[in-house]
Amino acid sequence: MRLTYRVVSLILFLASVAGMAFALYLQHYQMLEPCPLCIFQRVGLMGMGLVSLIAFIHNPAKRWVRRSYALLSTLSISWSFAVAARHVWLQHLPPEDVPACGPGLDYWLDTFPLRDVVQKVLHGSGECAAIDWTFLGQSLPTWALVFFSALLLLNLWQLVRR
Repeated sequence: MRLTYRVVSLILFLASVAGMAFALYLQHYQMLEPCPLCIFQRVGLMGMGLVSLIAFIHNPAKRWVRRSYALLSTLSISWSFAVAARHVWLQHLPPEDVPACGPGLDYWLDTFPLRDVVQKVLHGSGECAAIDWTFLGQSLPTWALVFFSALLLLNLWQLVRR
């Protein structure tokens, strides 16, 4: 099977669905409440999935349209990659350097402008530094970073290929 533009778009969409399904499984069946950084990572993953689905359905013939879809998808998953990297960094801080826990994301969204909310979430909090789940000795944000790295590489390939 050739990895056509359309096939890669479908793979990216299905990877987004699988990633979100796993995140929702952990949230609703394993009772792991997502921290604000986890929620921000989901936003980028869903954005990539939506753009990839549109690209798959549309299957444009023009190269510039394909690259436009690929650029939007790449930017979206780059967001998730960057937030996951920040999350992993927070988890590796010494305990005395971890930011204090603050109010929840719902409170911030109700109280502050969106720009301030994004800034506060990316600054991180103590709840984001907690390690509640591991697999093969690595935390969930570390595995998310690996997953987003693979998706980012696939998106970059989709963006620059002929």
